[in-house]
Amino acid sequence: MKFRRLRLTGAAVSALAVAWTGAATSASAAPTTPTTPPAPTVPTLAWADCQGGFECANAQVPLDYREPQGRTLTLAVIRKKAADPTKRKGTLFLQPGGPGNSGVDFVRNNYADLPARLRDDFDVFGYDVRGVGRSSQVVCWDDPTYTRAVTAAKGVPGPDAYEPALRQAADFDQACQDNAGDLLPYVGTQYVARDIDLLRQALGEQQLTYYGRSFGSYIGTVYAAMFPKRVRALALDGAYDPEHYTSRPYAYDRPQYLALDGAMGRFLDWCKANQSTCGFGDGDPRGAFEKLKADLDANPVPTAGGGQANGYTLVYRLMFNINEGKVIWPSFGEALRKAQLRDNTSFLLRPPSPASFDFLNPNVVVECVDKKYPSDPALLKRQVTTNARLAPLLGPAMAYGPPTYDHQHATACVQWKGEHTSRYAGNFHAKGSAPILVIGNTGDPDTPYQDAVALSRELDNGRLLTFKAEGHTAFNRSACATDAITDYLVNLKVPARGASCADETQPPTAEPTVAPPGTTLKELRDGVNERVDRIGSLR
Repeated sequence: MKFRRLRLTGAAVSALAVAWTGAATSASAAPTTPTTPPAPTVPTLAWADCQGGFECANAQVPLDYREPQGRTLTLAVIRKKAADPTKRKGTLFLQPGGPGNSGVDFVRNNYADLPARLRDDFDVFGYDVRGVGRSSQVVCWDDPTYTRAVTAAKGVPGPDAYEPALRQAADFDQACQDNAGDLLPYVGTQYVARDIDLLRQALGEQQLTYYGRSFGSYIGTVYAAMFPKRVRALALDGAYDPEHYTSRPYAYDRPQYLALDGAMGRFLDWCKANQSTCGFGDGDPRGAFEKLKADLDANPVPTAGGGQANGYTLVYRLMFNINEGKVIWPSFGEALRKAQLRDNTSFLLRPPSPASFDFLNPNVVVECVDKKYPSDPALLKRQVTTNARLAPLLGPAMAYGPPTYDHQHATACVQWKGEHTSRYAGNFHAKGSAPILVIGNTGDPDTPYQDAVALSRELDNGRLLTFKAEGHTAFNRSACATDAITDYLVNLKVPARGASCADETQPPTAEPTVAPPGTTLKELRDGVNERVDRIGSLR
């Protein structure tokens, strides 16, 4: 269940409720000076069983930390207690990617795949951040509006695509103000980090032990910058360059376009060299891919759900599923071949659904609050058109498409009229923190490897672990990296300087023509199950 508009209520809420309360504190509260605002109240967590051995609760936190005793927001939280209480070291916060993925679902969906040492030694904890899922889901465009937008988008936009994209982004922004304006100023990452510190206290932890992947790594970075002495261990997997993300967003966007297109290009190169295994392209996979996008735009494929799939659908699915790395490449070949044959069972022809839109709405909003784009419209046009030109495989569809994911938010965020109240602007040194582990993949299509390098240097006490691999993030995709991350979280053992892992699962190169068992994923985690954020399982 989700709310289209923010609800103001003073009623009690059950575990995992969605609404936030608007109850004010008593007017008789003691006066304070501007330099010494009252501390926010630490939430009281009333845990209740919520199946599968998990416990759930609600946490009341300030809506606006400038008024810490004012209106409150309800966060949905979940935990599973340490499997071996005699070994318990504390609580491990798990933070998913996004922005927009549910932390409650992240814990539920991934708990069984965590290494036993983490399950034994920690209570495993997660929550839906403000504006996401059960914590007052942000909705700008409703499902029918998003469906119309993505159905009309093209895999090969025409030469006049920029101005319509700009108008569509302005429409999205206005819908955000109309449907969620009361909440928008308060969903930025500074406030998320403050929420985490209140939750840490509510759980009785003196310091934070944390694993964050993708956008979760940026949340962890901000927490460390704001509360460096409260860090016990932070593992930041698929890391962001925080300076570029917050203050130089064009410099952040372009490497992401290039990383995504680079990963797609490496897949097509593999496909050409391994035609019998890939099965797509008849010797020219790049040419076949460009033709396929255009053919699908001209003649969309009817889908089982009554919709239609075109070239944009293809690009959208590839953008997310390429995060799986080389293990998925044989499945890509098969799915692209099915798309050529207009077979709507191809997972690459599954249009975005309401589950996607639940993710995409806050994905755009949070980044527009966190980032400060220059307001120059001529600069915007130059940057967007250049990004599309430099990343020809997947870039144009994203640059000129509706507001959806990460690197194509510029058209919406430059026109954003909302306040940036909860944005964190730096610095990001986290001076005085315990050692912080940063993990980066050399072929990451989503958070480029150079971002992890930049963060490890930005932090006063950062240590970089490199995973030499395709795909997004390393935990549970590499036995080497997983062991290193686990040892760090449990025993505070930091990998040696210059440490790297190179044990990515490889696809077959020639024979057999069918991928070995365990390497072909028929139901892809992001492709079919929408934005279910999974850490993977070692194969």
